[in-house]
Amino acid sequence: MEHVTLEINGKSVQAPKGATILQAAKAAGIKIPTLCSDDKLEPYGACRMCMVEIVKHGRVRLVASCLFPVEEGLSVQTDSEKVMRIRKMIIELLWPAWQQYADEYGVAKSRFQPGMTDCSLCGQCVRYCAEVKKENALYFKGRGIDRRPALIDGFRDQCSQCRECFGLCSGGWVVASRV
Repeated sequence: MEHVTLEINGKSVQAPKGATILQAAKAAGIKIPTLCSDDKLEPYGACRMCMVEIVKHGRVRLVASCLFPVEEGLSVQTDSEKVMRIRKMIIELLWPAWQQYADEYGVAKSRFQPGMTDCSLCGQCVRYCAEVKKENALYFKGRGIDRRPALIDGFRDQCSQCRECFGLCSGGWVVASRV
C-alpha cells in the first residue's frame, strides 16, 4: 500500500494514501475531538468538532479532518487559535449535548439560547440505521432550529426492540422518548 508523509502539529506522520487526516492523526496518537465520527459509519462531517487548519500550496484553510484526505507534504494544525475558537463556538451552539468537551475547552456556559432537545444533530442514529442495520427507519424532520431525528411511520415496534443506535448518541438519543 502506498503511503504519504504529512505534518501534524509539527510531527512527521506517515499514512496510507486515501486515509483521512482524522485517521492519520488517530494512528499517530494525536487527539482530534469528534462527535459524529464512528468507525462503523462512513465519514459524515456534520459536527465540525474535528475541524483542523491545513496549509496546502501556501494557502491556509479550515477543513473537517474526518473527510479531508491526507496528501503528500500537507501541514496540519489541530490546535491553532482559530481551531480552538471554532471548537468553543461549536460546544456553545450544541449545548448541552457537548458537555463532554466543555471543561477541556474552557466553556462554562453557552451564549446562545438552549434548544428544546439534547440532540446535537450529529446524525449517528440516522446513519447507523441506514448504513449498518440497512433499515432506514429514521430520518431528519424539519429544518433549522426545528430539525430533529424522527421515526418513519410503521417502524415504532421494530425500532423500540432494536435500540442499537442509542449508545452512539451523546444526547441519549432524543427519539428514544418517542419510541
